[in-house]
Amino acid sequence: MPAQYSLTSQSIVLYNITHFRPMFYLTGFPGLEDIQHWVFIPLFFMYLVAISGNCFILTIIRTNPHLHTPMYKLLSLLALTDLGLSVSTLPTTMGIIWFHSIYFEACQIQMFCIHSLSFMESAVLLVMSFDCFVAICHPLRYSVIITSQPVTTAGLCVILGPVAFLPPVLLLKAFLYCDPLVLSHSFCLHQEVIRLACIDNTLNNLYALTLGVLTVMVDMLLIALSYAFILHMVAGLGSRKEQFSAFLTCTSHLCAVLVFFVPMMGLSLVHCFKDAPPAAHLLIANIYLFLPPMLNPIIYSIKTKEIWHATIKLLGVRKANAKVWG
Repeated sequence: MPAQYSLTSQSIVLYNITHFRPMFYLTGFPGLEDIQHWVFIPLFFMYLVAISGNCFILTIIRTNPHLHTPMYKLLSLLALTDLGLSVSTLPTTMGIIWFHSIYFEACQIQMFCIHSLSFMESAVLLVMSFDCFVAICHPLRYSVIITSQPVTTAGLCVILGPVAFLPPVLLLKAFLYCDPLVLSHSFCLHQEVIRLACIDNTLNNLYALTLGVLTVMVDMLLIALSYAFILHMVAGLGSRKEQFSAFLTCTSHLCAVLVFFVPMMGLSLVHCFKDAPPAAHLLIANIYLFLPPMLNPIIYSIKTKEIWHATIKLLGVRKANAKVWG
């Protein structure tokens, strides 16, 4: 090759970073193309419930001074995270009926939002499990241990944590991708995009995997440990009524943990088996991203007495105002 046409591997990567603009094609709902417009209806309903429900939780906590406590600050952060997850997947999931492609930069942004918000939700659930642990195992010291300052510090750590996910997402632009550039979902996930790379992506894969293990897996273990202590404490109480009353304190959080972590584990297992049918990938991924933001506001509205009373109070005030102005 003439000298003027020779390219080093570094210059190829540099050219790729500055000029490469691939377009990924979103699969949507394979096998349901004929009824795709009907699938739009339940998806729209799920997004409506998720977005309005989390906005409602945020409004209830903001407008009720009695809920300006550390526990409900954590619940506000959980609602904000769920709201962000819903908004980040909304454009491509609802728009799959009209367009089936996404630019690489938009895919990167969506990918970062999905993964960072998922890990944020995991971290928030971990902090909330510590809140439940202190409330049940050390009730007399709760007001001393759980104060605004440590909760604010934990919240800042949760918000700043996703910065660690920028490198594997940004470095995706350094790879060459082989056709067909088809994703099996209606949104971008790191583990899917990285599989389309034509060159060795071991380092990027290992970095993302290590982050996942050090965050979600550690969070799961610590949450399980918290509940082990909680169950041990509840089992030692005198009567069944006391046991039930104590465990009722953390049922909302336990439901939120199961709703979030069970689909996440299912999605990880499905991606481990390359022979799994596409429908399994699609179903588990959609459950993982759509179910927690939709169910969490319902769980906390029904199971949390303070939220329920604040909701009734808010609706009662609005009803009274409507009568006055009517």
